[in-house]
Order: sequence, then structure tokens, then C-alpha cells
Amino acid sequence: MKPLAELRYFFTALGYFTRVPVPRWVGYEPQWLSAAARYFPLVGVLVGALGALVYLAALRVLPAGVAVLLSMAATLVATGAFHEDGLADCCDAFGGAWRREDVLRIMHDSRIGAFGAVGLVLALALKWQTLAALPPLRAAALMIAGHAASRACAISYLVTLDYVRDEGKAKPVARRMSPGAWALAGVFGLPWLFWPTGLVWSARPDWRFGVVSLAVLAVLRVALGRYFARRLGGYTGDCLGFAQQVFELAVYLLGLAWISS
Repeated sequence: MKPLAELRYFFTALGYFTRVPVPRWVGYEPQWLSAAARYFPLVGVLVGALGALVYLAALRVLPAGVAVLLSMAATLVATGAFHEDGLADCCDAFGGAWRREDVLRIMHDSRIGAFGAVGLVLALALKWQTLAALPPLRAAALMIAGHAASRACAISYLVTLDYVRDEGKAKPVARRMSPGAWALAGVFGLPWLFWPTGLVWSARPDWRFGVVSLAVLAVLRVALGRYFARRLGGYTGDCLGFAQQVFELAVYLLGLAWISS
């Protein structure tokens, strides 16, 4: 691995999956995106860290619910609601059509329908209420874990499923990922699940929560993958965004259930 090339791939991922400006020297070539995909979870770490910092700063002067909303707004601005758009499109398509051709047609439509609006509102409301109900340090840590691990799980479909469109916004990313490349993505994204209780150096890893989280995400990953394969024969870029949102929300809900039981 050449350090300069890998740094370029990281910045390519950062520029593609967020609205964060990247240095001009990085340049851009579509073929870089397939190599950059392994840095998607690392981008998630940065997005989650941004959300956590905004949340903790706002919490000093505002109630938890408002602080979480400001945190969510910051991450939405940073990503351009990239994944939430996929969630809404998939809800519209899977909820409004049965035939594969109709699902793909609706998914490609940029307009939002009833299923998409309801799905988006429910997902955002669940994130808001779940994070607001958590102790501050746990909520902040889970923001990082949720953003990172969800992206690692979402791009795992690049290893096992086929991209089903001839063209599309995700086409440059959609080359088959090698298991080794995904393993690196997993190293960037999954270990954060073992530190859900705080962001301080003295915090000990919670092995039970980490193992249970990995098991739950693995089950969800298999279930969603089978659903995509049955309905579409593979995945689209919107499917990856939909999956990322489901995985992220699952981490938050599990984190709240863990301390509520």
C-alpha cells in the first residue's frame, strides 16, 4: 500500500460521501471510488465525531432533546443527507411497487412520496428520541459507533451482491470489493461498538455490548441482503443508504435497550 495513494483514496471518500472540502492536489478520477470505499467507515467516524462534539457543546446550555437535534442537523449538513435520501427512495420504491422494474423506476425518481416521507420522519424521530434518552457520554460515544459501524456493514454488500443498474450515482463505487478490503473497512468501523460507555481514555471496553451489537448487525445485514436480492437481484446506491440508516438506528436502539433492561 502506497501512503500517498491511500491518502488520496481517503480524501476521495471524504469528498464523495460528505460536503467537506478536500485539498485540490487530491484531484478526482471515478475509478478511485472503488478503492476509496474501504475508507467509508473512517468517514463515518469523522461524521459521528462532529455530531458528538456539537451535541456535547450544545448540552452545556440547552436541554438534551435540543442538543441532539442540533447534532443531527450538523451531520445532515456535513453529509448532504446523502443516506437519508436513499432511505426515503427505498421506502417509496419498496412500499409502492412489486415488480422489479417498477421498484427501480420509483427509486430513481427524485420526488418523495408518502412512504418515503413517513419512513424518513420515523427514522429521524427515533434517532432523536433514542439519543436524547441516553446519558450524555454514552449518547456521544454511540453517535461515533453508529455512524462508523453502520457504514462498515452497508459496504459489505459490495462483497456479496451485484449492482443492478447500468448507470447510477453509485456506479463508480459499485465494483466488487475484495474480502481483504472490507476487512480493513471493518477495522475502521466496528471496534467502536466496544466503547459505548464514554469517550475518556479510562473507559473500559464493554465486550458484551460489542459482541451483541455485532450479532444484531450481522442478522440485520443478512436479512436486508436477502430482501434486496429477492426484490432487485442485487443492490443500488439507494439500497446502501437505506441499509446504513437501518444499521445506525439499530445501534442507537440497542444502546438504549442495553441500559434500560
